[in-house]
Amino acid sequence: MREYSTEVLFRPETEQLRFLPEGPYPYGDDCLSWVAIQHGANAKTGSLNLFDFASRSNQSIDLPGRPGFAFPTNRDGVFVTGMERQVGLFDRSNSSFKPLGDPVEGGVTGTVINDGVVFSGGLIFGCKDLKFAEAKAGLYLWRRSDWQTIRLRSDQTCSNGKVVFGDGERVTLLDIDTPTKTVVRYELDVTDGRLSPPEIVVDLRAGDVFPDGMIATPDGASVIIAFYNPADAAFGEAKQFSLSTGEVEAVWRTEKSPRVTCPQLVERDGQIKLILTTADEGMTVEQQAMHTNAGALFIGNTEFTSLPETPLFDIPQ
Repeated sequence: MREYSTEVLFRPETEQLRFLPEGPYPYGDDCLSWVAIQHGANAKTGSLNLFDFASRSNQSIDLPGRPGFAFPTNRDGVFVTGMERQVGLFDRSNSSFKPLGDPVEGGVTGTVINDGVVFSGGLIFGCKDLKFAEAKAGLYLWRRSDWQTIRLRSDQTCSNGKVVFGDGERVTLLDIDTPTKTVVRYELDVTDGRLSPPEIVVDLRAGDVFPDGMIATPDGASVIIAFYNPADAAFGEAKQFSLSTGEVEAVWRTEKSPRVTCPQLVERDGQIKLILTTADEGMTVEQQAMHTNAGALFIGNTEFTSLPETPLFDIPQ
């Protein structure tokens, strides 16, 4: 097993931005987009953030709700965003938000949109129970061909990391529902909007920490998972797992920041680096003083020589 240390790339100045950073994504040649899901424990709003690698500066753009994700599109400055219970297009030039389809989670209370993934057929995203208690949140397909939003499952608690392999009418979906502590594989028929029965491909139930965000490695043979540790650990971790054996292949550690939320691979100066977002969600003032890097974005080395796909969301005409 390979072990890597990381260093702080950017520590947001405000507690609002350190509370729950997630969803790092390449944006243009020299930037990284990410979301602050909510600006505090009782906040009902969050923000889209753009980090500039060259200047190490961050631009934060307030949103009118809590974003589970915001991914760049083929239109400059426009992001496909899942916010509260609505997927839509957020234009940072004028802060407008145009819905794509109807709101989700009809007939369910206490849930909001959480993580998602862009793929050739559109968008797959899930929701979370705000109390992290009931398996009542949905998993959805937003289908590009007809702009329909299809509920694939209605029994998730905290829908998190997602990876899609393939394109066309049948694709493979890897999915994390955090409390289950498993990565499951589905075959998704995009045309029919149906999932096959789930198959566990990575079993994490023996651990005390919770799987959060997830990406594939460039060769598609493994996944990198961020682990959210609610305990007072000295460091947080992201781990790489083989999809064929479920074994750990590599680990990255974030010193003084145990709650790792999402991974992303980027190219910097000809090398492939791993970006990790972390959070100080739920920490007391005393815990924040102990975990001084909580809420920071980290960067670490890898042995990869190429990047996995990070597609732009292609806005329908």
